[in-house]
Amino acid sequence: MPDRIDRRLRELGIVLPAPAPAFASYLPWRISGNAVYISGQGPLVDGRIEEKFCGRVGRDLSIEDGQAAARLTALNVLAQLKDACGGDLDRVAGCIQLMGFVNCDPGFTQTPTVINGGSDAIVEVFGDAGRHARYAIGSHALPANIAVEIAAIFELD
Repeated sequence: MPDRIDRRLRELGIVLPAPAPAFASYLPWRISGNAVYISGQGPLVDGRIEEKFCGRVGRDLSIEDGQAAARLTALNVLAQLKDACGGDLDRVAGCIQLMGFVNCDPGFTQTPTVINGGSDAIVEVFGDAGRHARYAIGSHALPANIAVEIAAIFELD
């Protein structure tokens, strides 16, 4: 069923951002075999860091703010994925893994709860094919003081 995922995005009221260019010496995505590797993404709007999602979760930002940052970050992951698929997200067989990092103080133990914001977005869009393996790690710092960074691996049909 062509355009199935685009229809799902419209149903959810989700407009994917334009994929952000790489900010350093890396590729935003790379395909190897039938896997798409998405480099770490952050909470960007129009290619710029969303300032309200800067700082440490649990100190500067609430857990709910962190979840919102993770959701926005997952949408940026999907933007890169769509670019990797030549605009056709129906080529995606499923999400294999999300790797989530949360900017937080030592002792913060709610990283899985924060990264759920990103995981839930992927499952909303892809249904059961969006269920994935995952890790959620606390970090003492992330680039540009962003609250969340997420990388991912997807499988193509």
